[in-house]
Amino acid sequence: MTSKGPHPDEIGTNPGPAVEFGADPTGEQARHTLVMGHVSTITVVKLHKCRLTVSAGPDLGRTVVSDKERLRVGSHPQNDLVLVEDRTASRHHFEIQYTDRGHLLVDLSSTNGTFLDGRRIERAYLSAGSQIRAGSSVLTFAPIDEEVTIEPEREGELCGMVGQSVKMRQIFGLIKKIAPMDVSVIIQGETGTGKELVARAIHELSMRSRGPLVVLDCGAIPPNLIESELFGHEKGAFTGAVSSRPGAFERANGGTIFLDELGELRLDLQPKLLRVLENREVRRVGGNDVIEVDCRVIAATNRDLVKEIASGNFREDLFFRLSVIQIQLPPLRQRRDDIPNILKRALAEPEVVERHGRKRFSPEALGMLMGYGWPGNVRELMNVLSHVLTFSEGEEILPAHLPPRVRGQDRQGPLPFNEHLSFKDAKEQLLENFEREYITSVLARCEGNLSRAARESGLHRKSIERLVKKYQLDAKGMKPR
Repeated sequence: MTSKGPHPDEIGTNPGPAVEFGADPTGEQARHTLVMGHVSTITVVKLHKCRLTVSAGPDLGRTVVSDKERLRVGSHPQNDLVLVEDRTASRHHFEIQYTDRGHLLVDLSSTNGTFLDGRRIERAYLSAGSQIRAGSSVLTFAPIDEEVTIEPEREGELCGMVGQSVKMRQIFGLIKKIAPMDVSVIIQGETGTGKELVARAIHELSMRSRGPLVVLDCGAIPPNLIESELFGHEKGAFTGAVSSRPGAFERANGGTIFLDELGELRLDLQPKLLRVLENREVRRVGGNDVIEVDCRVIAATNRDLVKEIASGNFREDLFFRLSVIQIQLPPLRQRRDDIPNILKRALAEPEVVERHGRKRFSPEALGMLMGYGWPGNVRELMNVLSHVLTFSEGEEILPAHLPPRVRGQDRQGPLPFNEHLSFKDAKEQLLENFEREYITSVLARCEGNLSRAARESGLHRKSIERLVKKYQLDAKGMKPR
């Protein structure tokens, strides 16, 4: 799938490619704005900044250097560069957006227009030394490419995450560097690697930390409700909309929105999400009013979005809009040395000590945990720990307390399906049996606590409630098996 063609008013330039971590610099996909390359234990990040200086006019000498995705200019105090003395400049005159093709100048429906090198434009790509006229002011544009070396953090913890391995300490250093930058981030990694924890860390260490962090799991919301969850709805917009409700973007105003499992977002909703990101405004389902929103977007996925783009399941322009910075989280099997530290920290949590007392793993049990493949990564490790705490007695945790699969005692048998049914009916019956057994087991382990079951399963609480209702389970009466 190719990106859309240039706007008829755009002036094309060749901004040159950037490179993603692990990519071939000469390859077709080497166009991202984050460059990470390993030199022993050092990570090199290439940052794209720009400088805008008033070179003529009442505000002569004013300048700004920015690494933001959008740099706004005008007379209003909320702009990044404020033309205080220029009374002919509009409140929000123009903005400069960083795109995969370079820096794009966009007129914001200004009264007197925006001119690039003497030509009035609506949208045009900038090059070094470009002269922009807004009102009575002339501004000079200069791109700044900066390479920043990020060494691994000395500390093996960051915002609740634990990792003494070089890979994780590199990621901790990267998070600290990019958190203050008000740009979009895509976090990629297998299920259970801690993508939401990384998003929370970026938010906590950013300038938006006092604002809300709104989490939306695109894979856990029914397809017919996802648009309403994202953008909100007005009363009567659809059956069941008994009152107006703000969407996730409105609730995240002034803070950060975390779009988990972005790869599950329906293709027909992707252009709507792109418009929100580009225009910073939403329109509720069933509404006519346009609502301005200001939030940082962090997205996560366990899918390979480049492959999804090639297969036509994900829009390339949306990918480039979000992937200003990419973070790839390693699976737990690639950082096994972190397992003892993760467990040690979890066992030292005050609520764990208060409920279960002091616990420690025997060398044999720890050896089994270190040797297991962990397809569910850290989330699976925490679920196993929950299982162990429920069934072990005494201070020492032994191999016998571990689930059979961790001890290597799982027996692989045929799936219990009914071959006398049609394929569709047999598959549906098999899935229902799995859902019932899985939810029953998780709820029993969590003693019927729906919120805890949602955390441990990775499902949205509403999904847990839906399955409990579907199979008429008595969550309150459930006890560990």
